[in-house]
Amino acid sequence: MAVINVSGRDIPVDQEGFLTDLTDWDRDVAQALAVEEGVTLDARHWEIIDFLRAYYAEYQLTPALRILTRKIGLALGKDKGNVEYLLSLFPVGPLKQACKFSGLPKPTGCV
Repeated sequence: MAVINVSGRDIPVDQEGFLTDLTDWDRDVAQALAVEEGVTLDARHWEIIDFLRAYYAEYQLTPALRILTRKIGLALGKDKGNVEYLLSLFPVGPLKQACKFSGLPKPTGCV
């Protein structure tokens, strides 16, 4: 099992970099995961990360991309509730990368 070191803490991650223990997540962990993938998190990223974490807290699952874009569109506006916007923030894959940075499990169906 791999680990990332964040502020002197060793955080276990799986072979794809997803947290193995969701309670290890905090904003510093998110920043470290993003840096490893060449992404600098800004307010736009945090808005989506916070949205995903709230969704997961309520439903205990990660949404499918279609559901995510629809829910974001309703909550944050149509300009943010679309795949193109999410891809501009999370270029490796809007759902997979956003979930990783959010400290959530890898979405089912993502390769």
